[in-house]
Amino acid sequence: MSVTLSPRALMSLLANGPKAMDVLETALAMGLLDALEPGPARLDALAARFEVRPLRLYKFLDCLESLGFLTRSESGDDIGTVSYRALPGLRDAVVAVVGPDAQERDRDRYPWRHLHGRLAESLRGEVSMSDDDFAWPPQSDEQTADFERSMAVGLGPVIETTRRHADRLWSDRRRLLDVGGGDGTLAAHLLDSAPGLRADVYNLPAVEPLVRATQVDRGHPDRLGFVGGDFLAEPLPAGYDAMSFVRVLHDWPNAVARRLVEKAYAALQPGGLLLIGEEFRTPDRLAMQFFWSYFLIGVDSCVSRLREVEFYTGLLKEVGFDRVAVLSGAWELIVAYKPETSR
Repeated sequence: MSVTLSPRALMSLLANGPKAMDVLETALAMGLLDALEPGPARLDALAARFEVRPLRLYKFLDCLESLGFLTRSESGDDIGTVSYRALPGLRDAVVAVVGPDAQERDRDRYPWRHLHGRLAESLRGEVSMSDDDFAWPPQSDEQTADFERSMAVGLGPVIETTRRHADRLWSDRRRLLDVGGGDGTLAAHLLDSAPGLRADVYNLPAVEPLVRATQVDRGHPDRLGFVGGDFLAEPLPAGYDAMSFVRVLHDWPNAVARRLVEKAYAALQPGGLLLIGEEFRTPDRLAMQFFWSYFLIGVDSCVSRLREVEFYTGLLKEVGFDRVAVLSGAWELIVAYKPETSR
């Protein structure tokens, strides 16, 4: 049974955040999570397997339980008989957050400490991130490369969902334009599971060297291409039967997001597919977006608009797309099709 923590209990966990991360990293490194997830596992057996003191392990597991990551059953006064089971997916989640390729580790490179303890001054505009710290849009080749690399780190959930639905998405598609597609990482992953597809990344000309490097690194020199342009100032290129906006539309106000969807509609071939991947506004996504919400307090040129999924599904229908659907997965994706005949 799910139990919601009281505000006081939640505050206690937040105040002990570094200690909680220490517990999780230790449980992962020891291999304890591998034993707990399939569960149930008795404490006495766990203590013997990992050669630790039972009473100390009991308290360690209390820490994990307080975070909501364990369920337990107790049959008597002997702590050795207490059985534990981790929530499904816990190990993968810990790896995703504290592993060497963790998005959170990547985000921590940004100079958020300039704001720490100075948020009130930042809210008043007295403290800001300089253009050397973070510029939007990026103002140099170095900033562009750093930004696109950082964005590629967070693509895992999108890649997972597109792989799950690859047959539905790409079986009858031949040419994809990934609008604002970063350094080509996502497009390259899509090509891995769609042998009949060719993908072009549409982005600012400064990004072209990054996409060319991805062509080589990912082994798609003939199927992954690049088209330079500015999607805010120019029409989208025609000749494609599929287009995608992945983590693009949330950067812009509603009116701009609408114009971009309208440009996609105008450019797509009849029957063309549009794929939208965004961090829709849910409690989970708000939590995973916390770093950017915090960091961008010091930046006036950029804001991440986490919108409800209904904003996008409604917008697609208003623009003229049909067969609008939400695909399930680690991140939900929205698909829609341009009608075969004009209305």
